Amino acid sequence: MNEEYYISTDKTLLSVTKIHDYLSTISYWGRQRTLAQVETIIANSLCFGLYTTSNKQIGFARMVTDGVVFGNLMDVIIFDPYQRKGYGKKLVSHIMNHEVVKNLKTISLKTKDAHGMYEKFGFKKVGDSELWMANDRVTLL
Repeated sequence: MNEEYYISTDKTLLSVTKIHDYLSTISYWGRQRTLAQVETIIANSLCFGLYTTSNKQIGFARMVTDGVVFGNLMDVIIFDPYQRKGYGKKLVSHIMNHEVVKNLKTISLKTKDAHGMYEKFGFKKVGDSELWMANDRVTLL
């Protein structure tokens, strides 16, 4: 990872068409999403854009959360040619340390192929599910 980067929650910086294109044509999970649906999910989520210092968007992720107890990490994307260079880990690390997210009691996500990366952030498989993972910080009495 040679290029400098920054992460922002400013939704006005997001390239919604680029995010939609990735979700609807490349991802395995978002193939049915329309541009209008992507606009709605962005409006209703805590969004994180990953950018080069020349303001080129190279990544995206979002958290759906109540802000206190629960959050669901979704749509973690690193665009080509930036994949497999550590940017995904940087983005998830930033999200997990965000002022809202770091205090949540439970964070869930679904993944088909990135279990190893998420385990580094305290996520564990949920039951016998091949997709669901959670970072559960709740202490039960």
